[in-house]
Amino acid sequence: MPTIETMEKLEGFLAGIGTLNWHAVFVGAGNVASALFGGIPATGAIACTAANIKNGGRTPVAGMVHAVVLFLVLLVLMPYAGWIPMPTIAAILFIVAYNMCQWRPFVRLVKTAPKSDIAVLVITFMLTVVFDLVVAIEVGMVLACLLFMKRMSDETGVRNWSHTDEISDEVRDAERARMRDIPSSISVCEITGPLFFGAADQIGLISVTEKTKCLILRMRGVLALDSTAMNSLTSLYEKCRKKKITLILSHVNDQPMRVIKVLGENPG
Repeated sequence: MPTIETMEKLEGFLAGIGTLNWHAVFVGAGNVASALFGGIPATGAIACTAANIKNGGRTPVAGMVHAVVLFLVLLVLMPYAGWIPMPTIAAILFIVAYNMCQWRPFVRLVKTAPKSDIAVLVITFMLTVVFDLVVAIEVGMVLACLLFMKRMSDETGVRNWSHTDEISDEVRDAERARMRDIPSSISVCEITGPLFFGAADQIGLISVTEKTKCLILRMRGVLALDSTAMNSLTSLYEKCRKKKITLILSHVNDQPMRVIKVLGENPG
C-alpha cells in the first residue's frame, strides 16, 4: 500500500512526464528476489523520492546517488551524525513534508468537493496524524466504499409508466408524441441504475393493480445485478405467479442476463 501511495503522489509531482507503473513492477520484483536471499521486503518511500524530484531528480540515477550517499554517511560519517542538533533535523523534515504535502490540491478539494467526500478526506487526514497511515487508509477505504454504495443506491430508481387514461387531456396532448398507448391490463416499470444489495429494496416498491394481467420490467438502464437483487426479483416473480400475472423482463443487459441465467438454473 505505501508503494501505491508513493506512485500516486509521484504522478502528481511529475505532471505527466511518464508512467510509473514499471517502477512499481520493479519494486515488487526486487522484493520477491530479495526474499530468496533472506532479505526484508521494502516499499516505496515518498519522502526521499519527493525530495529527489523537488531537487531536479528525474531518472533512476537520482535514487542510486541517494543510496550511495546514504551508505557513505552510515559507513563514515555516522559518528558525526549524533552531533547534528535535533531542531536542525526537525527543520529539514518540515521542509520535506511541506514539499510533498500538496496542500494546494487539498484546499481546492475542500472548497469544491461534495461534503461527503470532504468528510472522508478530513477523517483520513486526521487519522494519519493521530494514529498512522495504515489505520487511516483502512478507515478511509471503508468510508469510501460505504459512500460509493450510498451513491449507487441513490442512482437506482423504479418508475411506473402512466396509462393515457390516467392523465389529464392537457398533458396527454403535450406528451402524446412520446407516450405509448398501452392497455390498462399491462403495467410497465422502468428500472434505472445498478441493482445490488444496497438498492434491492427498490424492487419491493413495484406494485400492481387488480386489473394488471402482465407486468413488464424495462431493464435497459440496469447494468449490474447481484444475488440479493436477484432474490428480490424472484420474490416479485412468485408474487406475480400467485396473482396469475405474467412477468416479462425487457431490454436486459449482458451482466444481469448472466446472473439471471446462473441463479435461475440454480435457485438453491
